[in-house]
Amino acid sequence: MPAGVIDSGVHAGIRGATRSTLYILPTRYGLLFALTLFVMLMAAINYANGLAYALTFLLTAVALVTMLHTHRNLQRLLLAPGGCAPVFAGERALFHVVLHNPTDIVRLGIEVNHLGFTAAAVDVPPNASVTIALPAATHRRGRLIAPPVSMVTRFPLGLWRAWSRRTPLAHACIVYPQPAPPGAVIVSALDGTEPAAGDRQAGDDFHALREFRPGDAPRHVAWKAVARGQGWLIKEFTDGGRGVLWLDWAMFPHHDPETRLSLLCRGILDAERAGRPYGLRLPGITRAPGLGGAHREHCLQLLALYPVE
Repeated sequence: MPAGVIDSGVHAGIRGATRSTLYILPTRYGLLFALTLFVMLMAAINYANGLAYALTFLLTAVALVTMLHTHRNLQRLLLAPGGCAPVFAGERALFHVVLHNPTDIVRLGIEVNHLGFTAAAVDVPPNASVTIALPAATHRRGRLIAPPVSMVTRFPLGLWRAWSRRTPLAHACIVYPQPAPPGAVIVSALDGTEPAAGDRQAGDDFHALREFRPGDAPRHVAWKAVARGQGWLIKEFTDGGRGVLWLDWAMFPHHDPETRLSLLCRGILDAERAGRPYGLRLPGITRAPGLGGAHREHCLQLLALYPVE
């Protein structure tokens, strides 16, 4: 979300930092600074030096005022979910978090922390918003709930560390199944009948050469390429994009459910890349044939959220 006022559509997900949800402690530099002040105070007492007293008390006052500024830097700052684009299992999901500053005071050096990862410090202008992307690992398909986040600041001198209570946001990311390797799926049943695993109805137009796989018909072997020493290659043909592809759960009866979903995911990507209209059949679910980004996202989401017992 660009800088500006937060959209009212995400207002329900906004969480604010109040006095009761903020905490503050000295950093290691703050502790070292306090130790230095103590040594200075002992020296001033030992030598009865008025200037040493004045410098010690002045620096102590600076440290106390700094504590107030560090605390105020987070107070009334708002957090809101900013969306997360779907990813495939194994990729990094990027949860976007919106920092909104509803006051007339600029907020400097604000960090957002989640899962041990701390985003780079950002400045939030007065009455404006800044979006931060927080990465999260994905290991399986489904709906990945965003982990709780907290805000951290050490502004202005790094002597104090203030942070907000870890807060969950109404935020989730759709994780698609990890697609099978390219070439793992051979789509058939262009006429809409139920396909059998591994079948392929070839067309008349030459498409490309691929490596030989056990079970390929000898008539499709590129014998000229074999004679030139290029290895065993198979000619692939298409029907010029005239047919409709059906990606069916029943195409892979000898695979476990998660592998089936992975193979269907690969089939969707390959069909979309080839510009071929395709439909999807899952037990109890049928998606009519179509093509395009919206159709692709809908089919992949069906695979991502499909319940497997």
